[in-house]
Amino acid sequence: PPVTDTFFSAPIINSPYEYPRHYWELDETGQPTGVKRDGRRPASFVTPVPAPRKQGGKGQRELKLDELTTDHQRYDPRPIINELRLQVDRWRALKDPAHWHVTPETARLLQHWRGHDFQDTRPFFCQIEAVETAIWLSEVAPQVGKDGQKFLSHLKQTNHDAVGGDDDRLLSRLALKLATGAGKTTVMAMLIAWQTINAVRHPGSKRFTRGFLVVTPGITIKDRLRVLQPNDPGAYYASRELVPTDLVRELEKAKIVITNYHSFKQRETVQLSKGG
Repeated sequence: PPVTDTFFSAPIINSPYEYPRHYWELDETGQPTGVKRDGRRPASFVTPVPAPRKQGGKGQRELKLDELTTDHQRYDPRPIINELRLQVDRWRALKDPAHWHVTPETARLLQHWRGHDFQDTRPFFCQIEAVETAIWLSEVAPQVGKDGQKFLSHLKQTNHDAVGGDDDRLLSRLALKLATGAGKTTVMAMLIAWQTINAVRHPGSKRFTRGFLVVTPGITIKDRLRVLQPNDPGAYYASRELVPTDLVRELEKAKIVITNYHSFKQRETVQLSKGG
């Protein structure tokens, strides 16, 4: 049988709750070869292109990244992402919380997310990893010397190149890329919990905040995100057991504004006569 039959008969080969241990190999056009590799797939740009029904002729070809961008716009984050994953993997493997370089509150949340016996919806590995990465960059990287400073300098320079301006007033931006259906709302709730609990327990720290602005693409999504409000009956912090019971009350001190991006669009004004 064709090698791709192996892939299509069992495309899922990892548990969503554990670190990925295998991946299906893809060829240069993004098509499965039927070969299963050990380890985790490195971060890469994959543009699958369907094979032409008829052979011959020019057919279809993969659009390369450099065909879609200019030299000035081109930016390849793959090396830094793969290296950051390695750093977070090593940090995650440390058993003793005393070596995590995080606050006691953050350590408590990490232990909860990684080891709690969830009764209903257990966070996926990718959700926990997304928050772990933000925690590593915020709390750990500033304390581990060159291993951390490399990433902080990269983020600072990339932000500066993107928007320019005074570095001291530059708005730091960090993207967490998760596939559709991975559960981005849960990740936002975990980030809000981490920041709020630390901000309440360490009011003098500049690393944490309890104020959040969530910008959505439309009314439907805005309504769904009400579960980020701690006083909502279905708030994820308690209903999905994302926060230990004795820390849930701390979330009530968060200030969360959820709005549509339309609120920031410039409005057109029309001059009317007094009679009008």
